[in-house]
Amino acid sequence: MSRASLPAHWRRLPHPLRWIGAAIGGGACVLVGVVLLVLPGPGIALIVVGLLILATEFAWAESLLLRLKRHSAAVTSTVSDRIGRRRRSAP
Repeated sequence: MSRASLPAHWRRLPHPLRWIGAAIGGGACVLVGVVLLVLPGPGIALIVVGLLILATEFAWAESLLLRLKRHSAAVTSTVSDRIGRRRRSAP
């Protein structure tokens, strides 16, 4: 996520407040997402949203989010290849 795309009022906050806000908001989203992995709900989507929030202030979250994007693209292409092969071989 680009720093320039953040709203202006968020960028005007002092760094410690931004840091704490991102840590609490993103951490809460990730924790609720982990709980929703075992309970009914959108667990994976909430974990991704939490990482997006954390990535606004933390480099480790940004690198984890980029890694997640690469792996999800690889999984998507693998699944689409297998579906395409299955359709071609079906009578």
